[in-house]
Amino acid sequence: MGDFDALINTKDGIQSRRIFHDQAIYDLEMERIFARCWLFLTHESLIPNTGDYITTKMGQDNVIVVRQQSGKVRAFVNSCSHRGARVCAAEAGNTRSFVCSYHGWAYGIDGSLQGVPLEKEVYNNQLDKSSHGLVEVALVDNFCGFIYGCFDPQAPSLREYLGEAAWYLEAWMGAPGGTELIGPPSRSILYCNWKTPGENFIGDMYHVGWTHASSTQVLFSQSPLMALQGNASLPAPAEVMGMHFTSRGGHGAAITYGGRGGIYTTARENEMLLAWLAAQTPKVAERLGEVRAKFYNSAWDGTIFPNNSFLVGPNTFKVWLPRGPGAIEALTWTWVEKDMPKELKRIIARNMNQTFGTAGMLESEDADNMESMTQSNDGLVTRRGTLNAQMGLGREREDVVMPGVVSDAMINELSHRGFYRYYQEMLVAESWDELRANSSKWKKAHLER
Repeated sequence: MGDFDALINTKDGIQSRRIFHDQAIYDLEMERIFARCWLFLTHESLIPNTGDYITTKMGQDNVIVVRQQSGKVRAFVNSCSHRGARVCAAEAGNTRSFVCSYHGWAYGIDGSLQGVPLEKEVYNNQLDKSSHGLVEVALVDNFCGFIYGCFDPQAPSLREYLGEAAWYLEAWMGAPGGTELIGPPSRSILYCNWKTPGENFIGDMYHVGWTHASSTQVLFSQSPLMALQGNASLPAPAEVMGMHFTSRGGHGAAITYGGRGGIYTTARENEMLLAWLAAQTPKVAERLGEVRAKFYNSAWDGTIFPNNSFLVGPNTFKVWLPRGPGAIEALTWTWVEKDMPKELKRIIARNMNQTFGTAGMLESEDADNMESMTQSNDGLVTRRGTLNAQMGLGREREDVVMPGVVSDAMINELSHRGFYRYYQEMLVAESWDELRANSSKWKKAHLER
């Protein structure tokens, strides 16, 4: 499989093309990234009552996420301990038990095996049901209502895993009154590697004016993002328009100052959003400070490593579920603030589906790029080459207020380099202890020249 130091060169912003199309690398990603990292499962708002559940995947493992009688949320591998069939075929619902459709073994919402058909007659009452419960996901926790799970009991807490990114994410995930996801998610299959949409969402504002030139003219005629159309020029110096950040755990985003407004169809709809933001901003400033109040009014595109992406403005929330090195299932929700008027929530959801829903105009344009990035690297000679993420190289810095490493330009590739820095670390490290040992020196890869 080769030397992983040759796959990623953070200092020079170079990545091997093999990372998009190599089965051996993909298998190692499943073992060392998806079986060890915190992965998005669901939102508190989607399973509010005892017995409420959803089904999803962690890596390629099917899991059930279910609210317990105690109010706690637990997650289990969706596979019967008898012969391995699913115990829950539905996407979501409410139940008191999960029953395998193959032979009828029944499990409580706590994952315990409670019923076995003909137990006395065929097992002579000798089956130890206590050792045949569903396999439980080791760690489940939530951040501002967004629920994540982790298979590895040695992993850091969710808050520690988010690290410096948590400070930024609170600006919108921790909005006054809280947030909620509008579900169920729309689903689509893309024939691309799982990292291609993750790196696009983590901060690729460079493509907006080019890939989406036509769509933005139709959809965002009142947005400051219109100025990017055609990538002919910038309306202001890039450092005035926004910034990038990256964090210890590879999470990052591009933040476009003041870009949250002006992206809806009519002037009235945009005025509704601006009025809402104006009313909420003082509350954000009081609780989180002026810098994050500014971020609350900004447009974001970001990724929580490894496969959870979001947009602030279009209010898209996505998970990229890998299905082999060359395919993913994309799950898409609209996120809104709980206290928003119903009409504003409806406008945001409609706009999200027009842009980044399964059949959204911008989603379709991005999908072509994601699939092209993956499939073009199938070629033997092509795979020997490298990829370039050098934009903004040498302009990274630390800030006295903003944690992590930042760069003063919203068109930038700092967050790409941070994503792949951590990606390589995860592939190489044998344990979380080894990863923790690197935590005091991770910034050097970005700051030292």
